[in-house]
Amino acid sequence: MPSFSGASVRRVIYRSDARISEHAHDWPLLSLFVMGGVWTETELGETFTAAPSAVFFRAGAPHRNVMGPAGFDQIEIAFDPAWLKHTRLPDAPISQRRGARARADARVLVRLCGTCEEAFRIALGDLLQRMNEPAEHAAPDWVGAVTQSLRADPSLSANELASNVQRHPSWLGTAYRNATGEGLQETAARFRVERAARLRRETDQPFAGIAMDAGFCDQSHMNRTFRRVLGRLPSDVRNDRVAFRQVP
Repeated sequence: MPSFSGASVRRVIYRSDARISEHAHDWPLLSLFVMGGVWTETELGETFTAAPSAVFFRAGAPHRNVMGPAGFDQIEIAFDPAWLKHTRLPDAPISQRRGARARADARVLVRLCGTCEEAFRIALGDLLQRMNEPAEHAAPDWVGAVTQSLRADPSLSANELASNVQRHPSWLGTAYRNATGEGLQETAARFRVERAARLRRETDQPFAGIAMDAGFCDQSHMNRTFRRVLGRLPSDVRNDRVAFRQVP
């Protein structure tokens, strides 16, 4: 990952269920969630945030974390506020940006990580300033129910998901995409990749067994989905275990 004159960018990976004791960051930090999820506890309580989303931590804001069962993969951007010039940082010690707009903003920023410093600085400042805007309307309860159903069983069809939340199948797909920024099949593919990535990183199970356990048709299907979702192959992911961040 690149480093700029006023910011450092790094990829951080935690194994499943890892616990991090209370800590704070010396610089303001923006975390772009790539895969998995994490419980974050602050003086205001505990929240669970899953990928893809963006979370901002003010310098010195104390918090502790517990990783979800799929582990946690993020891109951390720590920066000097003066480097952003006139950007107004989010007011809250910890701010979250979720949903369709957060997904789009995070993807733009990730694409710019390897580009020129000025383009990256502008994009980062724009995202942070949007965190000061009023929060997006909370997603309807049925969205969470559909997401949880797919997380538990990514093979569920649109008809089955619609029946579970008492909606019409032809309406559900469009409404879900409008609410989350991704389609039902995209969400299902992401959950399969999360499960397969955890198994690749944390076990010595062979490719074929992982593909079956994660709900892929076969190993080729798993390879194609990894490339589409992560831009990487399962064979690349196994080496991530050496990059697990060590925690107390």
